[in-house]
Amino acid sequence: MATDQEQMMPDWQRDFPYRQEQARLVSRREFSRMLCLISAAMVTGSAYVVAKAYWPRSGEPAGRYRICGKDELPVGGTRSFQLPGSSVPYILLHLEDGTFRAYEQKCTHLSCAVFYKAGTGKIECPCHNGWFDAATGEVIQGPPPRPLPALQVEEEGNDIFVIGPAAKTG
Repeated sequence: MATDQEQMMPDWQRDFPYRQEQARLVSRREFSRMLCLISAAMVTGSAYVVAKAYWPRSGEPAGRYRICGKDELPVGGTRSFQLPGSSVPYILLHLEDGTFRAYEQKCTHLSCAVFYKAGTGKIECPCHNGWFDAATGEVIQGPPPRPLPALQVEEEGNDIFVIGPAAKTG
């Protein structure tokens, strides 16, 4: 049975009782220590992200890979592919001038999927309205900080090959 004092208490005090003498204020020293630890953790995490972006990728597939035949990709068409042993998505473009280009299919801004807009000569990132030149991979507009990473494309007879990024020289 509830006492008179408990009946007069607001519901939240009955549901979450606490004793004032058990409540403890955080000292300035403890608060400063917590801020320093959180700041150090954020600096360490940011340094890791920067180091990972500029560190050479290991385990990238090297070599020459057949993607498709010329007759399998119409002018203005695209083909998505992945190299064996890699999880990086790539896109092969058949440009209107008859040339073939291959790029990573991830925007250099926030890794959104990019796609080729046939007839415009542009690759679009719809997430933040970023645009790349389809012939060079260079940024045309928007927030992407750098060009799309490209693969070297070779034509041999009717076949289209790409050279894995670890096999590039120079």
